[in-house]
Formats: sequence, structure tokens, C-alpha cells
Amino acid sequence: MSQPAATAVRRPTPTVADLFADDPIVASVKDDEGLRRVLRSDRAVVFLLYGTVLTIESIVATLKAHGKTVFVDVDLLDGFAAREVVVRFVGERTEADGILSTKAPLVRAANGLGLRAIHRFFLIDSLSYRNLPKQVAASRADAVEILPGCMPRVISWLLADVDVPIVAGGLVCDKEDVVAALGAGAVAVASSSTDVWEM
Repeated sequence: MSQPAATAVRRPTPTVADLFADDPIVASVKDDEGLRRVLRSDRAVVFLLYGTVLTIESIVATLKAHGKTVFVDVDLLDGFAAREVVVRFVGERTEADGILSTKAPLVRAANGLGLRAIHRFFLIDSLSYRNLPKQVAASRADAVEILPGCMPRVISWLLADVDVPIVAGGLVCDKEDVVAALGAGAVAVASSSTDVWEM
């Protein structure tokens, strides 16, 4: 028996780049303690990097009740397979504004459902860098998050190779990292460091 075709659940507006225009620091939240701290912070955008099939709806609802824009990393949700159905679940059952994933098919699925979609890339060598533009074209991502994000030279190279906004994430630990990434052309930096959130 075939499943019904996916339908758009919402139409994202403003764009991902617009979300970061006033606040280019994104809070990456990995656990309940981080959740409690981000609720007390001024950070407007949250990358949610934890949760389960049982808790994701309430975690997102809590963040939304505090006025946060929420992107759920669907690769890190416990109890879900890395299939398009997890994207549909997030889109239909939560108030999330978008998703993050390292998997092009999941990013593309989010795009088709009207969710904002950020494609995450771990740049570990030149091969992963060379594959990035092809993967972005395939996923039709609204933005790219590169990890680690403390590589200003690589950010400047990417600006010539992709036509979507770049978020620098991972190992962004202090003001110097933030300034360097933004100065190189990233639209935002994502960090789990509460010191960075408080900048």
C-alpha cells in the first residue's frame, strides 16, 4: 500500500538569511540544561540537537512559547529512522520552523514540505569540500552549516562555490571565532557555548 504524497505544512517566511540579520548568533542546544539556559538568553534562533520521539513536541513547544525560532536536527532525534517520515513528523506534529540534516534527501524533503532546511556538512578534508556544492544543489537547502565553523578561509572559498547563506558551527568558542566567521562572510555562527550566547 503506497503512502499519500507529502503536502506542504507551512510556507517559510522570512528567509533563513533574514532570520539572522538582527542576531547572527545561534544557540545550539544539546541537552535539558542547555534548554533551560537558552530560555533565559536573548538568542532568537535555536538549533535543537537533541530530543526523542516522545519529547520533541514539548521541547519545541517550550522554545516557541519563549519566542524562539527553532530548527530541529532530525539526524539526532532518538527513536526515528533517517527517513523522510521524520521530516514529516517534525513538520506536522511540532511548531518547528525548520530542520537541520547532513542528509540531502531529508533536506530536500523538508524543502518540499515548506519547512526551512539547513544542510549540515562536516568538512574533514578536500574531498568533503569538493562534494559540498553538488550536495547543496541536490538538497535545495535554504542554507548550509559548515562544521567546524572556525575556518574563515574555507568560509570565504565557499562563498564562491554555493549560492546559499553559510552558517559557521562547531568549535566556535569565543568572540574572536565569531568575528572571524562573520568577517569571512558567514551569515551566522552556531555554538553550544553559553559564553558565546551571552555576547
